[in-house]
Amino acid sequence: MASTRDIRRRIKSVKNTRQITKAMELVAASKMKKAQAAALAGRPYATLMADMLASLAPRVGETQHPLLARREVKVRGVLLVTTDKGLCGPLNANLFKLVTEVRTPVKYVAIGRKGAQFLARTKRDVLADFTVTDRTGFNEVKAPVEFMVQLYLEGTIDTLEVIYSRYKNTLVQEAVVRPVLPLSNVADFVAHLRAESGAGKQADDRDMLFEPNADAVLAALLPFYVNRYIYQLVLSAKASEQSARMVAMKTAKDNATKLIGDLTLEYNKARQAGITQEILEIAAAAFSTS
Repeated sequence: MASTRDIRRRIKSVKNTRQITKAMELVAASKMKKAQAAALAGRPYATLMADMLASLAPRVGETQHPLLARREVKVRGVLLVTTDKGLCGPLNANLFKLVTEVRTPVKYVAIGRKGAQFLARTKRDVLADFTVTDRTGFNEVKAPVEFMVQLYLEGTIDTLEVIYSRYKNTLVQEAVVRPVLPLSNVADFVAHLRAESGAGKQADDRDMLFEPNADAVLAALLPFYVNRYIYQLVLSAKASEQSARMVAMKTAKDNATKLIGDLTLEYNKARQAGITQEILEIAAAAFSTS
């Protein structure tokens, strides 16, 4: 049995760990609420954009817009969205598992240090890596998205896909691969957007006049919405990160509390055994002198 001094030292160490994990849990809970609010705040805008595209789609004939043109897929382009820090449970590991399942030629762009480190460690083809702060400004996400769209337009990559953690609730985050480009036609694009934003309203079928013309409006809207759509995915990933970190830290805090209880019980047993041993030694000494 360990000495009482060693057990006291372990108890103190575990208490310090519990204090740290509790503080991290509270910080993650605060950031989680802000990330959830940011993700929810962007939904009305996404819904309005989907409504606009839904109204525009029937008025556009066969379009040759490069973001909609389907071509043979030789090299996939994947935007991997991970965290900058650890201590968030299996969140990043689930994303890395999806990366390892990709067998076709792929070029990666990473958002988050953990993803960039994993791709470099596994010697995958990484074109660039970016970081996004907890505030997750639109301009921060716009840079990597425009970089990948430019690669797509140049023909360096033939798809644009996003691997990220989809936020469902505080306890559930799902690692998914979300295809973004190309889409076969505008109708598919709009249906996809409306499904993501949860819009149930039907497209407006009233007569409308688009200036200078519907094709020009579509050409202006599509690149902007690709930026905005991927921005929503990154917001969802940030909410997933903070939720996973809060749950992981709460679990660590609860385990530390349980361990402190076990160590305290062990300490009391060791202390009682020491006292009993001292009493026996005193009684034996008194008996021997009598």
